[in-house]
Order: sequence, then C-alpha cells, then structure tokens
Amino acid sequence: MNPAIETQGLTRRFGRNAAVDGLTLSVPQGSIYAFLGPNGAGKTTTIKMLLNILQPSTGTAAILGVDSTRLGPVEFSRIGYVSENQQLPEWMTVEQLIGYCRPMYGSWDSEFCNKLLAQFELPRDRKLKSLSRGMKMKAALLTSLAYRPRLLVLDEPFTGLDPLVREEVIRGMLELTEQENWTVFISSHDIDEVERLADWVGVINAGKIQLSEAAASLQARFRRIECVVPNAGRMPPTAPKSWLVPEVTPHRICFVESEYLPEASEARLRDAFPGASDLTASEMSLREIFVALARTFRIKP
Repeated sequence: MNPAIETQGLTRRFGRNAAVDGLTLSVPQGSIYAFLGPNGAGKTTTIKMLLNILQPSTGTAAILGVDSTRLGPVEFSRIGYVSENQQLPEWMTVEQLIGYCRPMYGSWDSEFCNKLLAQFELPRDRKLKSLSRGMKMKAALLTSLAYRPRLLVLDEPFTGLDPLVREEVIRGMLELTEQENWTVFISSHDIDEVERLADWVGVINAGKIQLSEAAASLQARFRRIECVVPNAGRMPPTAPKSWLVPEVTPHRICFVESEYLPEASEARLRDAFPGASDLTASEMSLREIFVALARTFRIKP
C-alpha cells in the first residue's frame, strides 16, 4: 500500500532562508500523523507545498500517489483541509454553507453530513459571523468531512479554541477515525492537542525533520533516567549523544535517554558513573518527549 503522503528532499527557500530544508517523510495510509514543531519550524510551509499552494524549490511530494504539483479537482475531491486561518463566507448560514459546498463533491454524503451536524451541535439557521471561533472551526471541519475524503489535513486546527471545544472536537475526531479508514495529517506546535489522536509522529525544527516514526516506537525508546551518584559533579565528556537535557546535582543525575534498551542503557550509565544507585527509568508521554526535544533544539550550538 502506497503512503498517503511521501516526500523526498522537499525544500522551500525564501531568498537565502530555507523555511523547509530537505524534508523526507512517509505518512502511512490510515494513520493519524501528528506533525509537530515549535512556531516557525516550517509546518505550514510544508503543508502549502503538499497541497500545491506553494511550489517546492527542490525535492518532491506525492499525495495519494500523485505528484503535489499535479494535484487537480479530482485529487482535491479526496482531500479535506482545515486551517487556523481559514476564511469562511460569514454572511452565509450553516445550512447555506452546506448547500454551497455540496455540489462541488460527487461523494458528498448527506446522511453523514446530518450526523456531523448533530454531533458538532451546529445550528443550521445561524449565520457564520454570529458563531464563536470554535463553532466556525466545527463548520469548516464538517464541510471537509462530509464528502468522506481519503486524506484530511489539519493545520493548527485547535488554536484559540477554549478547552471544552477542543475536547469536543478531539472526541469527535477519535470517534470518526475509528469508523472511517481516513488518513489524518495534523500540524501543531502543542502536543497536548493531538496526543490522544496520533499513532505516528513527525517532529520538525528549523525546517529540518528530526524524527518520523510510530508513536509506540517513539515512546518505547524514550525514558527519563534518574539515579543517585555520589559526588556526581557533572556529566562525563564521553556521555552518549542519546542522553538529552541532563540535570546534575552533587548527588543525583537526571536525563532523557532517547535510545533506551533496559540492560544496555543501565550498563552505559554504570560505566559513566561507577557507584550509581537507586536507578529509575520512567516512561514518558508524547508531550514530555516533545518538550525534551524542544529543549534540545534550543541548547544546540
């Protein structure tokens, strides 16, 4: 089965600045892929290239098996897109928006649309301009789902939403993705919004991809390591590169092991710190892993 999204060396330059630099990744069909990174990392530029809004400077991207620069009406009828900056015709009511979008998609499912209306609690007769930001986002999501796209692209969809609306949208997305074999590509700078959704994770920083792998694999290889070390002082110069964001006190060390293997990791620690005791290796959430990586980005020379 071909990937839903595949890029090779995808690059976009603005003058001398590479907003996206040699990005290579593969998004499996049927996955919920969280594309994470700090503000300005290159997430939105990547999405614009994927959707043929921007042309790559170099490299390639294929969306549902089609070169991104050749996407047309047939391909876009299989792609849903919701962005934090999406503009809606606010003079329309929700019902009018649905009526406007329906004829554009031969696969529009009116029964499914009505189900989404009820699930999102959208008022048919209300004008979009009178809706809250959260309700507008729900309306945009509904019109991107009702034609049952094979790929749904979400660019910072939860920005500015209150916690209750975020919870409602995330719960709705979980329910829908369990029922449909969709691929969902979510760009976000905050892992809290997508942690329960994602089964694949990519992290981008300064335009470069840092990792791209299954969430289960990522969580299996990251551990927070703590132990007691008499007269620790500092980390040894031979410390493995997989030891991230170390914190050292006179009698205790703590760091994130990014290549954790139970016996091998403990052996490396005891080689570096003879006499280490009370060793603990704690599992980490995706949010904790992302924070550790973000801190690593900041302290790199």
